[in-house]
Amino acid sequence: SSGVSQNAIILVLCVSGLLLFSLRRQSSGGGKLPPGPTPLPILGNILQIDAKNIRKSLSNGPVFTLYLGMKPSVVLHGYEAVKEALVDHGEEFSGRGSFPLVDRTNTGLGKGIILSNGNRWKEIRRFSLMTLRSFGMGKRSIEDLVQEEARCLVEELRKTKSLPCDPTLILGCSPCNVISSIIFHNRFDYNDQHFLSFMEKLNENLKILSSPWIQVCNTIPALIDYFPGSHRIFLKNIAGMKQYFFEKIKEHQESLDMNNPRDFIDYFLIKMEEVECGQQFTLINTVNDLFGAGTETVSSTLKYRILLLLKYPKITAKVQEEIDRVIGRHRSPCMQDKSHMPYTEAVVHEIQRYIDLLPTSGPRATTCDIKFRNYFIPKDTTIIISLSSVLHDSKEFPNPETFDPGHFLDKSGKFKKSDHFMPFSTGESLARMELFLFLTTILQHFHLKSVVDPKDLDTTPVARGFASVLLSFHKYCMHPIHIL
Repeated sequence: SSGVSQNAIILVLCVSGLLLFSLRRQSSGGGKLPPGPTPLPILGNILQIDAKNIRKSLSNGPVFTLYLGMKPSVVLHGYEAVKEALVDHGEEFSGRGSFPLVDRTNTGLGKGIILSNGNRWKEIRRFSLMTLRSFGMGKRSIEDLVQEEARCLVEELRKTKSLPCDPTLILGCSPCNVISSIIFHNRFDYNDQHFLSFMEKLNENLKILSSPWIQVCNTIPALIDYFPGSHRIFLKNIAGMKQYFFEKIKEHQESLDMNNPRDFIDYFLIKMEEVECGQQFTLINTVNDLFGAGTETVSSTLKYRILLLLKYPKITAKVQEEIDRVIGRHRSPCMQDKSHMPYTEAVVHEIQRYIDLLPTSGPRATTCDIKFRNYFIPKDTTIIISLSSVLHDSKEFPNPETFDPGHFLDKSGKFKKSDHFMPFSTGESLARMELFLFLTTILQHFHLKSVVDPKDLDTTPVARGFASVLLSFHKYCMHPIHIL
């Protein structure tokens, strides 16, 4: 038996050696894939990636190759490489990368906006944006919905009666209600049990997606089907949410008035009839994508914003002074105010730059074979874009680890745009609208006060998988501002 075990060991070593040799050949330069750290057999570079410091793990030069398992991914690091890929070669880098766990949720249903690919993705995205525009995306109607929700948020925060509170749940309900109003023509009370259950599933899934285990599952997809783990809870939650969406869509189909559409679903159903696309567009997955992309990102950013404003009361006071001067206390903030509020706009941008909520972009892929910076990148290669490296570029943002609204102000105090500012994917105008209106409405009505010394507040975001999280979140008081 010792001879058999020795032969087995030799076989494993030989196979591992061949795999290592193969991976090294693929990751070498000279017209091949970009170079990168030496991968291990089968596992690739996954053990070399520090989930707590993604930025450091993705800093092996402007273009390099990482192996997540046996599959190569090309990492783009720094503004120049990212701009060259996304702007100069936008079409070639516009594919949607593989996310095996999420792919499992789309089986038999087709994909929505986020993970569809090629022409199908373009059609669905164009179709969805056209539908949102029909409903009023970028016009007054959706702004009205956000303003209404901001007022509801203020009323809910008043119920804390200036006592120490953790409004994390409340801040999560607001953006979810905006999406719900757009899609279902219906907002929920913040204490509605069905609504809270839905929110719980969304929040639980984000935590699961950010866990190291899911990164392993996406690297070795066989684990998803044959091993227990948190991915089973994720899939169960998605199934429950999609069943809810299915029932809502069915209700809309039964009560649809072609001449009087009420919401996103109605417009989508009507346009499906007009272009006779039938099942080509998957409404369930599109709705799921809109909730997934439009809720947690906004609520997490809003939570971080308030924490940073608690940490820096002098900055908060300057924002509130600008709100008093431009908006006053007797009307709701609107998007037209933004251009007259350079300091507030700078603070909003600096918070998003500083917290670095998404250290990397969602999975992308090349749509064709491409020669990029003298390297050959085959079609369907996964592309990882280090957004952190762009948002923390010391040439563009002096002292990038320091929170400083001056990064977005010129010498005369006017707002200064930066091409390096890319915390959201293109087209998320709704998220930007919500974040501006929610924050200014809160500061219009409340003074924020931390229950601990502001100097002791830890505002350092820590990367967990694909998102940044706070290690701790202190309670604080919201004192109503009395209107004279």
